[in-house]
Amino acid sequence: MAKKFFSVIIVPHSKTNFKTLTFSKRSMKVLVGGAAIVLVVLAVFLVDYFSMTTVRSKYRTLARENMEQKEMISYYEGSIKRLKSTVSSFESYAKKLNIMMGFKSPDVILGEPGLGGGDPGPEGAAEPASDPQSISFSAIQNLAQKADSVEKNLGSLVHMMESQTARLATTPTIWPAQGWVSSPFGYRIDPFTGKRTFHRGIDIATNFGNPTVATADGNVIEAAYDKFFGRTVIISHGGGIVTQYCHLDKYIVKAGQRIKRGDLLGYIGKTGKALGPHLHYEVRINDVSVNPYNYILEE
Repeated sequence: MAKKFFSVIIVPHSKTNFKTLTFSKRSMKVLVGGAAIVLVVLAVFLVDYFSMTTVRSKYRTLARENMEQKEMISYYEGSIKRLKSTVSSFESYAKKLNIMMGFKSPDVILGEPGLGGGDPGPEGAAEPASDPQSISFSAIQNLAQKADSVEKNLGSLVHMMESQTARLATTPTIWPAQGWVSSPFGYRIDPFTGKRTFHRGIDIATNFGNPTVATADGNVIEAAYDKFFGRTVIISHGGGIVTQYCHLDKYIVKAGQRIKRGDLLGYIGKTGKALGPHLHYEVRINDVSVNPYNYILEE
């Protein structure tokens, strides 16, 4: 049987001679098969190349995101450390305020939130280390507990200090005039009658015209003349506390006027029933006379 051949004639463009390439059927099959294999290999290579390119691109993206996350985690860790230091400082400050204020309520005293510890086990064996995520969450949770505790404590302290400040501002704690006590609070011999009577205030002897000041914040409820006490100023401080300043030569305030501790009320005189220039000063609580000296904090 005659063999079949395939011929390929190559005709040059610029020459008259041409070239003929002859292939047998078997050679043609081998050539086509080889070309097909080469194409398949090339296709596989191209697919693999583009696939690897995509993987490398995703890897670079993931690596970049991982680096950014590490930087963010590092930033958050630093922030948590700084915040923890700040909370600890506030905690220490709040504890000092507790001591200064004598604040002993168990509801507001700062406790130490759980920081671990417990039985270390035989021979002081340490607890197994937790994973970083668990440790971070525990630290954040502990920090939140401390912050809540400090906030609650400081809130209670502020409320108490505001109350104490308002109370102290309306408590008569200073001398109303500079001088010396010529007649204390309590029973004495009345200089006019010679009889034993109860003196409801203190007499402060001093020079004529010396200033008289308010001993606490309050409102003037009376500024008038009395036949016994002379020119008198009476101040209500709230909470049932009233102070009275008598025998003034002149007063410069009027009823209804708001007064602050240390404000000038008038000047020392001897109006009314008085032998010489002095200030008769009274403190009454719920209309009961008390010893003014017990409230004066100044030397």
